[in-house]
Amino acid sequence: MRPFYPLLLAAFVALPGCHRAQTPATTPTHDDVIDSDFAGATNAVEFPADMTFLNTDRPLRLRDLRGKIVLLDFWTYCCINCIHVLPDLKRIEEEYPEVVVVGVHSAKFQNEQDVENIRQAILRYDIAHPVAVDNEFYLWRQYGVQAWPSFALIDPRGKLVGTTSGEQVYDQLQPYLEGMKKLFSARGELNAERLDFSLERAEAPKSLLAYPGKLDVDPATGRLFFTDSNHNRVVITAADGTVIDIIGTGAEGATDGSYEAATFYRPQGIAYDPATNVLYVADTENHLVRRIDLTTRTVETLLGTGSQSHRYTSYANGTADAINSPWDVVLRGGTVYIAMAGPHQLWELNPTTRQAKVYAGSGRENIVDGSRLEAALAQPSGIATDGTRLYFADSEVSALRKVENDQVKTLIGEGLFEFGDVDGTFPAARLQHVLGVTWHAGKLYLADTYNHKIKVYDPATGQLSTLLGTGKRGSSDGAAQKATFNEPNDLAWLGGKLYITDTNNHLVRVYDPATGEVTTLPLGPAERLSQLETKRKRPEAVFYGQTVEVPAAEIAPTGATLELRVQLPKGYKLNPEAPNYLTLVGATSAPVTFTEAAGVLSARLPLGAPNAGTLVVEAGIYYCETGREAVCKIQQVQFRVPVTPQAGGTTKLVVPYVLKAD
Repeated sequence: MRPFYPLLLAAFVALPGCHRAQTPATTPTHDDVIDSDFAGATNAVEFPADMTFLNTDRPLRLRDLRGKIVLLDFWTYCCINCIHVLPDLKRIEEEYPEVVVVGVHSAKFQNEQDVENIRQAILRYDIAHPVAVDNEFYLWRQYGVQAWPSFALIDPRGKLVGTTSGEQVYDQLQPYLEGMKKLFSARGELNAERLDFSLERAEAPKSLLAYPGKLDVDPATGRLFFTDSNHNRVVITAADGTVIDIIGTGAEGATDGSYEAATFYRPQGIAYDPATNVLYVADTENHLVRRIDLTTRTVETLLGTGSQSHRYTSYANGTADAINSPWDVVLRGGTVYIAMAGPHQLWELNPTTRQAKVYAGSGRENIVDGSRLEAALAQPSGIATDGTRLYFADSEVSALRKVENDQVKTLIGEGLFEFGDVDGTFPAARLQHVLGVTWHAGKLYLADTYNHKIKVYDPATGQLSTLLGTGKRGSSDGAAQKATFNEPNDLAWLGGKLYITDTNNHLVRVYDPATGEVTTLPLGPAERLSQLETKRKRPEAVFYGQTVEVPAAEIAPTGATLELRVQLPKGYKLNPEAPNYLTLVGATSAPVTFTEAAGVLSARLPLGAPNAGTLVVEAGIYYCETGREAVCKIQQVQFRVPVTPQAGGTTKLVVPYVLKAD
């Protein structure tokens, strides 16, 4: 076997999509490192003895994890890219008991330095590994991290293998995890027993709601609609909190159908169309837009495939194309506008034709005004309209912005690292990771999430003012500016009162301007809200790559051979030492060898004598840029091939595929 370890450092490459940080100016003094006798590698930096850990019943030391492969995940809980990598981390944890993932939370926003807020993020995203609180950016500096999310891989002897950043981390790391597993297992230096930790969720109290997301209203009937995000459902109540309907079983999933059968996965945005009696839902972690027909009591998917798109595409066609983290929706003139947090854009969707396209945002994460398709946005997470203009909460730049006359203009906010809690006018006024916005009676009302406040913006004067909240985390009812909230997410007016999803308190709150008081909406009957199917419905085998539908073919009854022909991008070559594969799912087959000629890879897979139906063939291809060993990629593809045995049918089925360089 060719020595695996020295190849690793050169093979890591950062992917686009990560949020680059301004590192604090303080210099850490702790310089303890892990000792190791593995010559030629870099020592991993030890966790400081006084570091706070969550999701575990004991502080961690890397010395105590000898024999395990350790993966450090540098994250901050506001970051959409950090959220996107969590499924990959879970997949690594499930497939590799030899690996211990440790989250290193290095906060961007001041509010994210609060340990209790980090604990809530761990619960909200169902994180199942220990998390180190790195508020002083000690580990961040020692490992040379510059962006969220970033990763450091440490071998079983305590040596740093390499670092990388960006999304699609499973694809980046899986070959190296396999190589390390083989190498250190052969040496008897790998502990393959899965470690268990005392997770925060074991101690978390149950509540009627779980991190309620966005809300909307029907003034004509007095109905309130909101997403009960971590219960994976939509709740409809009367203005007094009486439950009218519940949509969704509570299980994670993307099933269409009746209220009682439908499933969602952490939905956020919701918009009501009184003309059709329909709700539109941003089913955020399913990467879908759903439509709920309140007349027929059914749910259907309008947009998205259920997988995350990694492209800054300019269009999508119904359920044929993937989208990326829709966070909120609003209706204007029959068009559904989407705050698409993942690619930092606003999209527009025709609900009749199901055609969607970018409405605003270049895809570059920043705060740059200008023509709507050239402007830069940063994780838009709330959207509203006055009937003419669109207003949106641009969370990562803590900004309130609008689209008017095909131009994007910033009303409050100045930059990715300009945030605070300051009333006033632009440019001095400040918000902190604002998530929600609604229009009412000529003014904009904002869920200033990380300031735990509700603010109001007057477009006529440009004045931003605090309406509700002290700025401290809490759940107290009472007078407007003495009441407390915990990361409020969204708000809407109904019957002269302001309804607020108080997300981390798992409550809906109500402000009555007639009395100046904030109260908690009494939801009930409690038995209805408690009826949840919490078991996660996940398939036994999950494929995380691209799926390609191959045209139907007639093949000889005696069997055929599938030949996969892969066009490499210009300037790339096959990595023959990597675990490339081609396999028929559900069948046992001998290893398949890829050959390369003139930039085309070929591999042949015997199909045997098939029955009529759809064959599923999976391929994994590792390819590197010539002359730059550091830039290596993996593409996993699932080919679905409908076949019919037919006399005179082909014995050689050729399937072409084109690899991309980006």
